[in-house]
Amino acid sequence: MEEKFKSGFVSILGRTNVGKSSIINNLVGEKVAAIANKPQTTRTVIRAIVNRKHSQIIFIDTPGIHKPKSKLGDVMVENAFEVSKDVDVVVLVVEATSNEIGKGDRLILDKIKAAKKKTILVINKIDLVDKARVAKLIDLYKNEYDFASIIPVSTVKNINLDAILDEIEKNLKEGPAYYDIDEYTDQTTRQLVEETIREKALRLLNEEVPHGILVEVEKMKRRKTMEKEPIYNIDATIYCLRESHKGIIIGKNGSMLKKIGTYAREDLEKMLGIKVNLKLWVKVKSDWINDAKIVKNFKLSK
Repeated sequence: MEEKFKSGFVSILGRTNVGKSSIINNLVGEKVAAIANKPQTTRTVIRAIVNRKHSQIIFIDTPGIHKPKSKLGDVMVENAFEVSKDVDVVVLVVEATSNEIGKGDRLILDKIKAAKKKTILVINKIDLVDKARVAKLIDLYKNEYDFASIIPVSTVKNINLDAILDEIEKNLKEGPAYYDIDEYTDQTTRQLVEETIREKALRLLNEEVPHGILVEVEKMKRRKTMEKEPIYNIDATIYCLRESHKGIIIGKNGSMLKKIGTYAREDLEKMLGIKVNLKLWVKVKSDWINDAKIVKNFKLSK
């Protein structure tokens, strides 16, 4: 008897910096979400598509749950909870290094309980602790909610990641493929370029700068060189909150901006499959994180 095809939407919830985006990128096999060792790296709701033999899983990576300190922060947290109302399965990601269910995890757990969502608990970063500590955390969460399954994983060591897909597939219903099998995200090329540049800035800049950064692609044009090789000309602007931040982003004699551009270009050439000519500018856009016109672009469409 032929196995029936399943499909469904899965939201990944968790506090900031627990590794949600790393898990998605590993499962998809492509970079669809910015990764950096900084909180609030993901700002928008990102769809990532995993096509399997008998299923299509559409992951929705949401911004990390945190205490909002701006209009942008309000929208990020609202998006994270709003998108989880209509999914088929929720994946809750927590850190193995936790000794208890903290305030952020408790807030998410309460939302899941209220919605009575089918939920898989993923305990990430098990490579950092011993098995006894993981077992204690499993017992702690088992007493809180009837999870469909609990999976300890490590994105760094690539431990148990396939088990996440297997468990999700078990919990999906029969349904059609919503996207072509060649697609792995619903983001536009422009959005992927902006996210790539922002990720490199997040990785390289000082703590006080990254979350005041907004990247906008001004121009993307594909052309051929004199040698008839295809190349993308990309012009992008990095906006920041203050003049002092602008100086840090540019760096001495332009060194930091050059480094951001070099790392971004290398990733973009892999992603686009052709050479990239990337030009970056830095401008100040004061308090843009509280500008309603800008922040509305991050708001989840209904």
